Amino acid sequence: MIDPQPPHEEAAELAEVNRRPFAQRLGYYAKKSGPGWLQAAITLGGGSLAGAMYLGVFMGYNLMWLQPLAMILGVVMLSAIAYVTLTTGERPFHAIKTHVSPVLAWAWLAATLMANIVWCMPQFSLGTAAVQQNIFGMESGGMGSTVAICTVLLVTAFAVNYFYEAGVKGIAVFELILKIMVGIVVLSFFGVVGVLTVKGALDWGAIFRGFVPNPKLLSDAAPTFLPFIEATGEAAGFWREKMARDQLDIMMTAFGTAVGINMTFLLPYSMLRKKWGRDHRQLAIFDLSIGLILPFVLATGCVVIAAASQFHTKFDDVLSADGQVVSAMAKDFHEILDDRIEHGVGTEAFEALSAEELAAARAAAPQADRELAAMLTKRNNFQLANALTPLAGEVVSQKLFGIGVFGMALSTIIILMLINGFTFCEMFGRPGDRRVHFAGCLVAGVAGFLGPIYIWQNAGPKLAVPTSVIGGSLIPIAYFTFFLLMNSRKTLGDKMPRGGMRIWWNTIMAVATTFATLGTVKVLLSKGTMGAVGIGILAALFLLGLIGFLANERKHGASQ
Repeated sequence: MIDPQPPHEEAAELAEVNRRPFAQRLGYYAKKSGPGWLQAAITLGGGSLAGAMYLGVFMGYNLMWLQPLAMILGVVMLSAIAYVTLTTGERPFHAIKTHVSPVLAWAWLAATLMANIVWCMPQFSLGTAAVQQNIFGMESGGMGSTVAICTVLLVTAFAVNYFYEAGVKGIAVFELILKIMVGIVVLSFFGVVGVLTVKGALDWGAIFRGFVPNPKLLSDAAPTFLPFIEATGEAAGFWREKMARDQLDIMMTAFGTAVGINMTFLLPYSMLRKKWGRDHRQLAIFDLSIGLILPFVLATGCVVIAAASQFHTKFDDVLSADGQVVSAMAKDFHEILDDRIEHGVGTEAFEALSAEELAAARAAAPQADRELAAMLTKRNNFQLANALTPLAGEVVSQKLFGIGVFGMALSTIIILMLINGFTFCEMFGRPGDRRVHFAGCLVAGVAGFLGPIYIWQNAGPKLAVPTSVIGGSLIPIAYFTFFLLMNSRKTLGDKMPRGGMRIWWNTIMAVATTFATLGTVKVLLSKGTMGAVGIGILAALFLLGLIGFLANERKHGASQ
């Protein structure tokens, strides 16, 4: 077990280490890393898995650069959050209330709380299904096995969280467990890609070319789809426009959701809990790079590669030989095909179709259109595992893949419970109170436990939409808030970046905040009325935050 030093001794040692050349610091930094790995544990969850899979299905290897770039921009803002927190030593909730706006502080906390509770539910569902379907090969698990698996997930997650409140050594054990779990996730997916490589199923030339950004994909369909688009004849214009539009949506969504609202809450509090200070700022940036960027890029990249190899420009897993649609993917397939039918007959005529007429129109759609719709249909992780089985064998495709998915779910549950403990302590004004922290952990954990059993199956979509809208609208606000704090003399005093360093920080923060805002707006526009409300909240909070920040800075200047 790691034997951590007392905080004052570590700070003195770190101050000396920071004076060494960068190459000589790496070993020490790697040994002391921690909060960045917690970030990886939460971001490597069901959402990242689904996003990476769809990216592979839709774009093949053409957007291998997208998720790394989106995460790098997210880490830019997390680094700014780390800089502000470690420079001031203030709890961010209190700092935002004092230096920016109490409304922004409470909105940040409320959105984080809601995200923790609601997103814990699908993680329990994901972990349960991975055990039942992948690891044990059950076509559908009964209630008894679901309750048993959920109980194991809850008890394990709470036990790991118990270490976090057991002092400095407990935090070290907690972080070690999470590092191991993140490592298992990465190695599991690495194993799948390794087997595919040995079997000759991957085009590594195309994969490496996919890491080079291609500006044409902002307005043109992926080149791998062009022959299939041309085969649709007069509908080629529709498919080309649809795919270019959907590609832009994917890109904007990736930039808007690379870092979740609860990740912006977790980082500063996990650093303060370790008693990190000003001397840890360089370590914090290294920690985010090695602990967050590297595992995220490796794990999601492997999923994109595996999905692209099995599903990109392929349709025979969705359409059977006689043209029937596989029931598990029928909904998404029909939504895509219906867009094509509506384009052909017009919106008014399409909306007037009866259920029987719509079914007949789907059946009569040209085969080229049906095949293209099938190529664009979303697949899930279980369909990917099944597709890999003939090639990689059951052990790799089902068991190893299932272990990776289960590790994703469990590590995310652990961190969501941890963040909820932090939010409860701030919400009730009891920072560091173990009982309040454990209560917050249990609220998220019990909600997640009930998800696969009842709540997520019956109310999940209703909860997911407002949560994604509120959480999504607050991500750029969190970015904007810490952007302001990085330029606050009241907050940072003489430690505020100056000269060329200030220009550098403001430039990269502006780029990251802009991409996150554009991505979030793009996502919210697809949410109907709730999305419009989210955009309104976003605009109002931007304005409120700016006014509050300027007023506080003027007061500080007048008092000098």
